[in-house]
Amino acid sequence: MAYAAVLHAVGDELDLRDDVSTVAPGPDQVKVRIKATGVCHTDLSLISGVLQQPLPMVIGHEGAGIVTETGDRVTGVRPGDHVVISWMPDCGECAECLRGEPYLCQTLRAQARSEPRFRLADGAPAYGMSGTGTWAEELITHRRSVIKVAEDVPFEYAALLGCGIPTGVGAVINTARVEPASTVAVVGAGGVGLSVIQGARLAGATTILAIDPNEAKHPIAERFGATHTTTPDGLEEAAGLLTGGAGFDYAFEVVGRSAAVTTAWEATRRGGDVIMVGAGAADDLWSLPTSRLLFEGKNLRSSLYGGCDLRRDIPRFVDLWRAGRLDIEGLITSRIGFGDLKDAVRTLANGDAIRQVVLFD
Repeated sequence: MAYAAVLHAVGDELDLRDDVSTVAPGPDQVKVRIKATGVCHTDLSLISGVLQQPLPMVIGHEGAGIVTETGDRVTGVRPGDHVVISWMPDCGECAECLRGEPYLCQTLRAQARSEPRFRLADGAPAYGMSGTGTWAEELITHRRSVIKVAEDVPFEYAALLGCGIPTGVGAVINTARVEPASTVAVVGAGGVGLSVIQGARLAGATTILAIDPNEAKHPIAERFGATHTTTPDGLEEAAGLLTGGAGFDYAFEVVGRSAAVTTAWEATRRGGDVIMVGAGAADDLWSLPTSRLLFEGKNLRSSLYGGCDLRRDIPRFVDLWRAGRLDIEGLITSRIGFGDLKDAVRTLANGDAIRQVVLFD
């Protein structure tokens, strides 16, 4: 039996239990003992019902740990290996994977989300968020959902390599491919937004504007590389000052709301790129006159999972961290215990943290 945070119904308070077990690993599955897991805004979206998956569910998708068991057909990892959990497993064989777009692979994801891999004390099945469920001491997942990571990377850092960092930094270097000396606007200065800002700095952008209504986040954004900050109400003035009113070369939406997409669109110059990073609700619709879509020449692009191939990109992120160019420690607001998760969810909802990380002993 192990600790796990279970959601029984949308909007319910988390059920923090110590009597949850996993199913036995199948031939293509691995069992991982989770050592660290992040508290991400996407977790809150599942709890609140903005995003929906089968219930009851063990929450959590951003984690890292140690492999403890492997199925008969598993290669590439073995018990004792340190691994990052990927909530977007790629099969390596479908058309999307063969095109070099593993973040679009659906072959394993639908099965992972619909297959219960946890058991409650009474024998009732429970699903794992995105086929993982990292707010648990241990989990079962497909072999393609684990990426080996060097043992010198602290588990709390490795956990963030499973979602926040690849989603944000990857949006800059993989999706937008921001060019040196570019101007960049970032709508939303939460954990992923700060990773976008870091990515823009790494890419050599000379002007990086962080846009967030919470002014308390502005000095934090500057610490990660923003050259300027503003609230949405001050965007027009800031764009006039920084771009002569022309708009930014790239604008990243990192909130997951239609209003934020509009803000990013209006911030972008004619012919520039608008990159959508945030995960929004299915009923939150965004519209624009088709004449503007054509004649303004702007490109609206989706950046799912930062356009990452984690097997390629995690070693790159680790190298950047080792070189002192990627700040992971600064993203961690606090290290907490499993029993603190209810408070952590409230803190996240209030916007009072970048990343809280749960450490399992």
